[in-house]
Amino acid sequence: MPASETFQWHYTAREDLGILALAGHLHDEAADRFTGAVNWVLAHGTGPLILDLTALHTWSHGGQAAIVQAARRLAEQNRPLELSAIPADGTGAVIYNGTPFIPVHDDLDTALAAHGTIRDEAGQRQWRSCGWTDDTQPLTV
Repeated sequence: MPASETFQWHYTAREDLGILALAGHLHDEAADRFTGAVNWVLAHGTGPLILDLTALHTWSHGGQAAIVQAARRLAEQNRPLELSAIPADGTGAVIYNGTPFIPVHDDLDTALAAHGTIRDEAGQRQWRSCGWTDDTQPLTV
């Protein structure tokens, strides 16, 4: 199955931070698509980036490595990367947590609370991959 059918993304740029929601399966073959989403984030947002993994079913070691690489790229621009709701598919242990350190939150609300913010649609812009549907993301930000 092509990566475009198994992995989707939705980016919300807020004034205080960005939220990149992932859905499907982040495996080795989807790493380039994920990197493209991160490129979009770097070009269209500022502040910390929260990866909302609520709708991500699985991730491979290669997918996790792509997340680590994204954390490094964001750190070069003084933008921390944080994870929320890591997949519970048996591969939930993050394979890396060195430099930069990647905080892991239980869910999106906890991640937002860590930044002193709540879900709020005011002042935000959104983009998504072509396969993302309105019912893909279980939570609104």
